[in-house]
Amino acid sequence: MSASQRLLHLVKYRSLWTHVRRKVTTWSPVGAAFNAKPFRRLDLVEKNVGLFGVPELSCPEGFQAATQTALKNTELLLHRACSCSPGVETVECFDQLSDGLCKVADLADFIKVAHPDPAYREAAEKTCIDIGTVVEKLNTNVELCKSLKNLLDNAKVVAELDPDTKRVAELFMFDFEISGIHLDDKLRKEAVALHVKLLDLSNEFLIGSHVPNRIAKSAIPKHLQVLFASDGSFIQIGGLHADSPDDLLREIAYRIYLYPNADLMECLEELLKCRYKLAKLVGYDSYGHRALKGTMAKNPETVMSFLQLLTDKLSQRTAKDFQMMRDMKKKLNPRNAELMPWDHPFLSGVLRAERYNIEPSLYSPYLSLGACMEGLNNLFSQLYGVSLMSEHPGAGEVWSEDVRKLAVVHETEGLLGYIYCDFFHRRDKPHQDCHFTIRGGRWCQETDQYQLPVVVLMLSLPHPTKSAPTLLTPGMMENLFHEMGHAMHSMLGRTRYQHVTGTRCATDFAEVPSILMEYFATDYRVISQFARHFETGQPLPENMVARLCESKKVCGAADTQLQVFYAVLDQIYHGKPQSRSTTEILKEMQEKFYGLPYTPNTAWQLRFSHLIGYGAKYYSYLMSRAVASMVWKQCFVQDPLNRDMGERYRREMLAHGGAKEPVLMVEGMLQRRPSMEDFVDALVSELNPNFETFLIDSES
Repeated sequence: MSASQRLLHLVKYRSLWTHVRRKVTTWSPVGAAFNAKPFRRLDLVEKNVGLFGVPELSCPEGFQAATQTALKNTELLLHRACSCSPGVETVECFDQLSDGLCKVADLADFIKVAHPDPAYREAAEKTCIDIGTVVEKLNTNVELCKSLKNLLDNAKVVAELDPDTKRVAELFMFDFEISGIHLDDKLRKEAVALHVKLLDLSNEFLIGSHVPNRIAKSAIPKHLQVLFASDGSFIQIGGLHADSPDDLLREIAYRIYLYPNADLMECLEELLKCRYKLAKLVGYDSYGHRALKGTMAKNPETVMSFLQLLTDKLSQRTAKDFQMMRDMKKKLNPRNAELMPWDHPFLSGVLRAERYNIEPSLYSPYLSLGACMEGLNNLFSQLYGVSLMSEHPGAGEVWSEDVRKLAVVHETEGLLGYIYCDFFHRRDKPHQDCHFTIRGGRWCQETDQYQLPVVVLMLSLPHPTKSAPTLLTPGMMENLFHEMGHAMHSMLGRTRYQHVTGTRCATDFAEVPSILMEYFATDYRVISQFARHFETGQPLPENMVARLCESKKVCGAADTQLQVFYAVLDQIYHGKPQSRSTTEILKEMQEKFYGLPYTPNTAWQLRFSHLIGYGAKYYSYLMSRAVASMVWKQCFVQDPLNRDMGERYRREMLAHGGAKEPVLMVEGMLQRRPSMEDFVDALVSELNPNFETFLIDSES
């Protein structure tokens, strides 16, 4: 090791050493890496390797170079795909086309929202537009489609394809069909025009759904004005203030934030009309029918049956939950005891806190970020034989100095891929927890090697302080486990084609691995392996974990019913057009599927931003939770650290990405095909109290 390298090595590890010496608790390497403060890199000797190790991306201008290279390769692959004989090579060409564009577009899609440098964000935004334009052209390229159609129309060739290749070919054809490729020139142009219009409308609605509403200060009581953002003689209300203990504040925020905006209302109505028109144009009964093809549910009728059955089975519990909230409101505010929609989140929280002492600050000292990462490492090691190994990124490889890089290594298979952990709060960084695929895994015929997947996990955690590492609330810890579930879906998949790698699967299946991780995050046998006080090393008491789990069931039926209402609204909006406004539909569905009264002159649907990314698929979270619950209870509840079951879970569910029908993956894991009634019963049974909790509490 040279003198300069030794200097860098010392700088990298100095803060980690002093931190470990100061505390009683010691951590494994991965735990220590996340509990240490980030080091400041001295770029004295290291060459800039570019973002994610892509050499061109050592500067913003590199995006243009990367885009040009991708487009040049696209032209070559396009010619090859159109000229090769029908067979496996055709599908491989299509996948290489997709991979070449996705590697640039997916990376740019992340950088445009996450990079702190505006120059990088702008360059990435331009790349997204340029690649998007090319993708639209490819989706309406008749010659390219004809090449795939020749393959799928040849029964003899199709019979010789392996199942993965056949499915990927069919998925690519579906992409062509929803773009209107099979239509005549006039109708195809109409379909393209609708696509373009929908992009603009979607962007307009997405932005508008987050814009605050304004009201004159004089309209608000003086003592409440200071609680809102000021804008001259106006105040701005940019949220529901749902957790405020002040009834009047919650009501004002609800009424003003949800006050209808005529332009945004027109945008939503037009968006839904265009979606329906496009779906009809390409051969579907509604946008919902088009969106649900290939999912576990398969069609809107099944989704509505699922949601109605769930409503029926929850009805008595939901009524009891609302009565508990009414009683609590009467106790807190006898003069205004009517239960309103703005009361639900606050009062359910009060009831949980009253019944179980679950103040987050009591838990946080036991849940340092390093401890939680150590827990994940131990869990993956025991279930899959996989370790998370902290690596120091090269100069210029990450977009912020507090981003950590993990290599995911299997005990016999070796390196599986990389996870970049962008965990800490940063100005201008999106305040959302999410998983980004930067590069999908696939088998590369050209190199005879597997292309390793690369993902980013984004959270918004507090930074460590001088006196303590980053300490997580139970909610933050569960979110970390949830997002790591997505990451491991990407890492443990070994699909032949990147088009179906990892989380590139049906929406109502994609959340199963992440929600399943929430069960591990709240099981004491898992938590006891890592949750210990960051100063004393004392373990988190079992009764505290039990109380936390039981507290989630308080008002759980009402919480679930609210999600059912949102999912129903999404389905109705994306069904056949109705001769009434979106607000009239909302009012009726709220009465039928929720129970709390509609508030006049409000339009909650204008804040329902999920209509863009999850149009006709909002039900997916409920269905994924049902599957995850069944997998947990049947396969892991007896022993959450069982290696044989972990291997089966990887083999049956995680390994395939989207290369296998989702219902077949569930069937393989459960060794039976569940019905809609099974899904509903799984969700309802989640709300049953665990009497062991009361025994634990009485013993402690």
